[in-house]
Parts: sequence; C-alpha cells; structure tokens
Amino acid sequence: MRRSPELRPNLWDGLVGLAVLLAAVALGLRLWLPGGSGALTAVIRAEGQPDERVALSALTEPQERTITAGGYTLHLLLDREGAEMTASDCPTQDCVHTGRITRSGQSIVCLPARVSVTLEGGAQDGPDVVIG
Repeated sequence: MRRSPELRPNLWDGLVGLAVLLAAVALGLRLWLPGGSGALTAVIRAEGQPDERVALSALTEPQERTITAGGYTLHLLLDREGAEMTASDCPTQDCVHTGRITRSGQSIVCLPARVSVTLEGGAQDGPDVVIG
C-alpha cells in the first residue's frame, strides 16, 4: 500500500488565500458603504403616466402640491428629505396612512385617484426585499 504524500501549504496557496480575502473585503465594503446613484427624485404619476419629476435636493423649502385626478384632490408635501401625502378626499385614505417616504424605491399610491409618488435615485441603504 502506498503512503499518502504530506500536504503542506506553499507560497502559491498563501497568495490565493490572500487574493480571496482581499476580494471578500472589497465586496463587503462595496455593499456596506453608501454609494448613491444621484440625487433623490420624486416621480409623480397620474393615470399611470409620469406627470412630474421633482429633484428633492434642489428644494430650498418644503413645497405642497395639489394633485387632482380621478375626481379626487390630494395634497402632497415635498422637502429635501422625502415626500408625504398630507390630505386626500379619497374614501379609504390609504395614501395618507402610508406616511412619509424617504428612501429610493418607496412609494405612495392612491388607487381611487390613480396617483402614485415614487422616490428614485439616491443611496439605497436598506434591504432590497423583505419577505414575511
């Protein structure tokens, strides 16, 4: 019966291990450090069509917009940090109960009026998907 050779790490094994470690650290930093993709923008859509785009970083003071669509009137408050539907005359008030949105990908939707406000751009600092 043949005896197995002794396996010892050599210089090349150390270099490969170091390369893997450096790649893991670089990927970890890329995922955890903020890396925004432009300024945060509010996209206001009525009837499914983009109606208006507002760069929130360009706002110097809060602005209130009145949106009339589908027979309803909605009041939207925009500032540098995000957007909030302050009042609506729709029956369920779901858009008002959504509260303030401040991160890219979040949205406020009023189904009876067929209006949506979505934030785009900016840094995404939260999870992409929440299950459960």
